[in-house]
Amino acid sequence: MNFRLALLGLALLGLSAASAALATERGEEIKLWPGGAPGSEGITAAEVSKPSVSPAYGKLPGQFTVTHYPSIYVFVPPKEKATGAAMVVAPGGGHTQLVMEKEGWEVADWLNAHGIAAFVLKYRLAKAPGVKYTLPGEVYADAARSVRLVRSRAKEWGVDPARIGFIGFSAGGEVAGMIETRFDAGKADAADPIERVSSRPDFNVLVYPFYRPGAVPARPATGAEGSGGGTITIAPNETFPVSKDDPPVFMVCADDDPSHVVPTAKFYLELEAAHVPAEMHIYTYGTHGFGLRPTKRPGAPVESWPDRLKDWLADRGISK
Repeated sequence: MNFRLALLGLALLGLSAASAALATERGEEIKLWPGGAPGSEGITAAEVSKPSVSPAYGKLPGQFTVTHYPSIYVFVPPKEKATGAAMVVAPGGGHTQLVMEKEGWEVADWLNAHGIAAFVLKYRLAKAPGVKYTLPGEVYADAARSVRLVRSRAKEWGVDPARIGFIGFSAGGEVAGMIETRFDAGKADAADPIERVSSRPDFNVLVYPFYRPGAVPARPATGAEGSGGGTITIAPNETFPVSKDDPPVFMVCADDDPSHVVPTAKFYLELEAAHVPAEMHIYTYGTHGFGLRPTKRPGAPVESWPDRLKDWLADRGISK
């Protein structure tokens, strides 16, 4: 009888350990609003995605083309590596898709390797066919909520609530530009405890970003986003204006990516004018969408940009 009880105890311990592992499973998805996101009321349609190409990411989606239920995917580094810093990761895709594998999972792995917790953001797509989502509305709300959610659960995930950043690529860089310039301290009397928490990132990283709403070009560049050229005149930003209270920024782009290098340079100048600490790296070549992968020209200088980010994080005391 005692032997059977011992076996039962071991089984229960095993179940408990399995449950604990499941609670912190790599890539676990957590909805930003478990009861449904504001602006998506009444929607029951399924999201559309494709699986990741790399077996390293198992059943994680590699791409989304329809999103209605915003969430974060949790990637926490091993305790022995954890620095306490964290970053929300916003993949790009021109607001018609989300490039989750290249600008989400791969970035999360890089951050984890450097002791930084990563929370990959699945935000709503403002330019997907048939949707009514907008960048200043639902997309911005997803970004703000993601920062609040991570900060509200910082202790659970071993994160310092004063070292939570945001990194965005391309269209995700546009999202990063929005949360950089419009945030709040939270609503102390909100019924939802998550809404009582600040949405301000402590630092921000923009990688080949596009324009944030309110700073669109008065005369668009020739061609589609990411392939434009020619002179671009940029209107003053009224929707998401830069202020002296904005968090420090790190930016990177390539000069042969005309329709994205202009927003990068303009944003840097706006930050400088407001005395917001900013660092910008513009490489001669690399085109658009290089992410963390090798370029067509092996050994291209742009491939070293993650090292520059690592230096910046260390210099600012973020990756302690």
